[in-house]
Amino acid sequence: MSTTGISTLDHAPQVVAAWLNELCEDLDWREKPRAYLLLHETLHAIRDLLGVDEAAELAAQLPVLVRGIFFEGWDPSGTPIAARSKADLIERISGRFSKQPLDDPERAIAAVFDLLRRHVSFGEIDQVRHAMRKPIRELWD
Repeated sequence: MSTTGISTLDHAPQVVAAWLNELCEDLDWREKPRAYLLLHETLHAIRDLLGVDEAAELAAQLPVLVRGIFFEGWDPSGTPIAARSKADLIERISGRFSKQPLDDPERAIAAVFDLLRRHVSFGEIDQVRHAMRKPIRELWD
């Protein structure tokens, strides 16, 4: 069913649903709201670790609705953030799962990184990885 007649916009919810399905499958989860929260928080954490130009370059390769999630609430004047350790990243993301904590936060974050790797060009992922400190880069491997 076409709502706007613009295929990119009409197809956007299905693209996000496919990404969430992939993430649920990768993590053996059934709860799509939980997968959405993980995707949302991990995208925001990545965005905030990058400089403005690199964040914009990554976003340019994301599907339109995923790009909206990525940019939601962004204040580019505050990036990149100062707290850039692996522990800071894990704490930031896992802290949003207070009601139902992540069993393995590193695996969950790595699953989002892997999802991005499947949908974004190798060159862009390589640039994003190298913009991060070595311990965080290990989550991409």
